Amino acid sequence: MIDRIVIENFKSLRRVDLSLGRLNLFIGANASGKSNFLDALRLLRGIGNGFTISEILDGRSRDATSEGWAGVRGGSKRTCFAAVGQAGGSAVSRGPAVEQVTVGAHGRLRDVVAPAWEFRMAFSPAAGHVSGERLSVGTIVYESVGDHAMNAYRPRGRPEIEVRCHPKEAGDPVVERFERARPVLGQIAGGRSRDTVSISTLTRVEDVNWQTDRAGRVAALLANAQSLDLMPALLRSYAENPRARRMGEYGENFAALVELLCRNEETREAYLSWLQELRPDEVAGVGVLRGAVGEPLFMLREGDRELPAPVLSDGMLRFAALVAAFFQPDMPQIMTIEAIESGVYPSRLRLILELLRSQAERTGTQVFVTTYSPLLLAWLREEEYETTFSCRRNEQTGESEIRPLSEVPHLMDVIRKPGQHIADLFAEGWLEAVS
Repeated sequence: MIDRIVIENFKSLRRVDLSLGRLNLFIGANASGKSNFLDALRLLRGIGNGFTISEILDGRSRDATSEGWAGVRGGSKRTCFAAVGQAGGSAVSRGPAVEQVTVGAHGRLRDVVAPAWEFRMAFSPAAGHVSGERLSVGTIVYESVGDHAMNAYRPRGRPEIEVRCHPKEAGDPVVERFERARPVLGQIAGGRSRDTVSISTLTRVEDVNWQTDRAGRVAALLANAQSLDLMPALLRSYAENPRARRMGEYGENFAALVELLCRNEETREAYLSWLQELRPDEVAGVGVLRGAVGEPLFMLREGDRELPAPVLSDGMLRFAALVAAFFQPDMPQIMTIEAIESGVYPSRLRLILELLRSQAERTGTQVFVTTYSPLLLAWLREEEYETTFSCRRNEQTGESEIRPLSEVPHLMDVIRKPGQHIADLFAEGWLEAVS
């Protein structure tokens, strides 16, 4: 789980430092920074996967040995924060204020004696290389030479980066060289290669194994993420991979996932009970129908009628897919969901929030959600204000300002007054206006 994230100079996020929880909601108007924050999580996911900086930002094609990667929205040319000024009464881009992005994350690992970890990396999107990097898991694992001045550090065109790799026990670190085009985390996690990395003869096998294990655990956590932006057209389709244990980003193989979870009676009943909460008087069963060559298609049963996915509403399909995502045999450690309320009737938004709460807790998956819905806020518990984040864009600078509701000035005083509700404040733009 990621307990804290620090982002500097990434898209509209000039500097963001947030403490996170198991369930994290992001609210705000269009272009306020919500999706840019989710893009920062995608950046961390690419780092965990061991991609190069250019691949993380601009994507990579699928081939016979690896899956494709869509990259980060906007690519490397739109990665750095661009300052905005005023000219003639309108906002005008002043161009990139910096050429370097810094991202840091803190969290906890399972089944480790010293579970607290901290990762930080600075990189140049234009050059496609790492400027500085550091990892600690209980104690320091590695740090790039010059890491103490990471934000000011500038490489000199060298293809390699020097890194101090620390021993497991007390002792002097050993300086090694790694490829600069990709994060060091993935290179150490994947095991050092003498063809690409210069390894000192002073490095002990025990230390190398310890460094590889710690880097591997953090990399696996960051990489094990799932983004959901569900598309009804795909949810209505036959599944192409009947053995899928996880849905695709847009809902690919949804029907195959439902077929798999329905094989277990307890899981099927739990899944069905959520669908019946949405339509209590209508849904009697759930399953799949078969195509010409046996491929599965999602189906609901109402009484004696079988309703295939193509005749179901967008909202019903999105809700069914969202619930299924929390019963996947291969659950991610991190899940992001855009516009959670899309297609859901307003009176059922409380059900959506309860689903997120209960299933994030049950599965241990850390959930990040964006929403435009004032009604969803009406069902929040006060303790959830600490991990519900208000996003707004500073028109003078172009900077996204993100802060938890618990830190919005005067908010708690206002909503405790008779007749004042946080949903109304959000709908009326009060949260955007307060400074």
